[in-house]
Amino acid sequence: MLVSQLLLLALAALQHLVHGIQVPFLTPATSTSTGSARWTDLAARPNPNATSQLIFDAVNSLQQHWPHTRYRNGTIYARHSIVPGTVPVGTLLYHGRADSELPDTPEWTSTDPEHAFPFAEDSAVDGEDNSTLAGGWLLTLVATRPLKVLYFDGSSAAKIPGGGAVDTQDLLIWGTVDPARWFDEAERLDDLCAWGTQFGLDGFLRMEMDFEIMLCDFSRGVEVVSADYLAALPTFNAPLPRREPTAPPLHPSPSADTPWGSNDSVAVAMLMFEVIRAGSWHDLYPGDTRVKLDLAGFVSFYDTSIAPSLVPTRHGKERWDHRAAGISAPDLEAVQTRLRETLFHGIVDRYADRLEGLAYLLATTTPANVHARARIIQAQLRMMLTPYILYTARPSLFGADLDDASAWAWALPVWKSCGTKHTAYIHASRALQARMTVSERLLLQALDDTNHEICRVVVKMWVAGVHAGLDAFLPLDPASSGHPRQDPLVIVQHWQADTTALMSWLDWAVWVKCQPACGVEVREFESARGIDPSDCVQEMCYLPTWPFFYNGPDDHRWERPQPRCIRRFEPYSQF
Repeated sequence: MLVSQLLLLALAALQHLVHGIQVPFLTPATSTSTGSARWTDLAARPNPNATSQLIFDAVNSLQQHWPHTRYRNGTIYARHSIVPGTVPVGTLLYHGRADSELPDTPEWTSTDPEHAFPFAEDSAVDGEDNSTLAGGWLLTLVATRPLKVLYFDGSSAAKIPGGGAVDTQDLLIWGTVDPARWFDEAERLDDLCAWGTQFGLDGFLRMEMDFEIMLCDFSRGVEVVSADYLAALPTFNAPLPRREPTAPPLHPSPSADTPWGSNDSVAVAMLMFEVIRAGSWHDLYPGDTRVKLDLAGFVSFYDTSIAPSLVPTRHGKERWDHRAAGISAPDLEAVQTRLRETLFHGIVDRYADRLEGLAYLLATTTPANVHARARIIQAQLRMMLTPYILYTARPSLFGADLDDASAWAWALPVWKSCGTKHTAYIHASRALQARMTVSERLLLQALDDTNHEICRVVVKMWVAGVHAGLDAFLPLDPASSGHPRQDPLVIVQHWQADTTALMSWLDWAVWVKCQPACGVEVREFESARGIDPSDCVQEMCYLPTWPFFYNGPDDHRWERPQPRCIRRFEPYSQF
C-alpha cells in the first residue's frame, strides 16, 4: 500500500509538464527503468504489441465514465482489469423499486439517485398502461461499515451480445464465456456473490450509463436512510423509442412504445437524459470517487506474465477488438490466484494538454508560416524537457546526419533523466523494493515503460530541431555545421508523424472530444434571419452508451463509438 501511494505521489510531481508477439513484462531484476542498455538508441521504437501502455491507460482511467464507455469490453480497450475496493462508511446508495421493502436477494444499487429513479414504480398499478401512475419508491441506503467490493472496469454492466463487456465476470465465476448468457444477469450476480463469499466481498462495482454497486446482502453493512414514495412522471416506466426492435428494454416490464415527440416519450427522454447527465459528472479524472480502490491488488488480463495465452488472440488486432474470452484454463487460474493474493494521473496531467497543443500547432502549419511555426514548436518541445536538459547537453557538431546514432548521443542523458526522475527513488530503495507486491511491480513497470516512450519521442523531436538550427538556446553555429540545414517543412512533417504515432500509442481518453466543441448556446437555424430565441439550444458532449445505442450486430458504430453533441433540453436528441 505504501509503495502504491509513493507511485501516485511520484506521478503527481509530473503534473506541470503535459496526458509481432507481445512482449512479456521483464522480471524485476531486469525491468529497472535506469538500466544503461535501455537508454542508448533514440530510434528504437517499442514493440508494437507491448502492453505497458494499455495497463497504464487502464489504471489512469479507473472509475471514469468517458474512457470506459469508449472501450466497453472489460481495460480501456477490451477492459481486462479487476481491482479490489472499499465503499467508505457514510456513502449513500440508491435503489428504485415497486415497494418500500429491502431486496432479499442480490440486487443493484446506484451511486447517483438519477440512475435509480427510472426503476421506481408503484406495485398498486396493474397492467401495461401506466398512464395513471402516481409515483415510485426510491430507497436511500447508507454504508454502516466499510463495504468490500470488487471493481470490473469497462462498461461491465452493459448487456451486449458478443460485446465482451462481461467477459471478466463470466470467466471469474463460470470459467468460460458463453455467448448465449449475455443477458443472464440474475444468475451472474448470484454466482458472483457466491464466489465472493470466500473473500468476504459485499458486492461488485460496475458501470453502464452511470456507476452501480451490486450488493449481495442488503441486511449486512447497509441501513435504510429513507424509503420515499416520490412523485413520478406518468410514463417513467416506458422505454425510449428506438430504432433497434430487437434490443432489450431498459426496464423489465415496459409499456408499449410511444411516438418520439409526444408528451409521454419526452418525459421518458427527460428521465433518461438525467441518467446520462449524472454519468457525465464522472466522465474524466477523478471520476466517481465514492469507492476507494486499492491498486496494490490491481490485476490485469494484459499482464502477459500471468495470461500469456491471450497474446495470440490479440496479435494483429486493434485495441477495440481485444477480448479476455480466449484465455486458457491455467492462465485463468493464475489470474484468480493473483486476485486472491492480492501515479498514473500525474503523467497524463503533465503531457496530455501539451501533446494536444503540439498536434494542433503541427496540423495548422503551412508552407507560408513554417519558419516561424517551427521555432514555436521547438520552443514548446524545450519547455517540456526543461527540467531534464543538463547544462552539458549540447551537440559537438550541429547539423549532423540524424541517421547516424552518434548525432543523438549528446541527448541520451536528457532522455534518461526525463524517463526516470520521478520513480528513481523507488528503484533505488531496497526497502521499498522488498515491500512491493506483484501488482505494484506491474504498475511500476507500466509507468516506467509509458514514460520511457513519451520522453523518447519528445527528446528525439527536440534533437532534430536543434540540429536544424531552430532552438533559440542552442543556435546553429555555421562554423561547426557538418551538414546543410534541413528544410523546416521536412522537420515539421517528421514531427507530425512522431506526434501522431505517440498519441495513437498512448490513446488517452482525455483527447476524445466533440470537435468542434459543443456550444453553450447553439443556433439551430444559422441561415435564418431574425432568429427566434427559442431556436437556440444548449448542448453537451455525449459518448453513445448502452442501452441507447445498439442497432444489432450490423451496426458497427457501436464497436467504435464517437462523441457527438446532444441537446440538454427538450426536444431531446436521439441518444
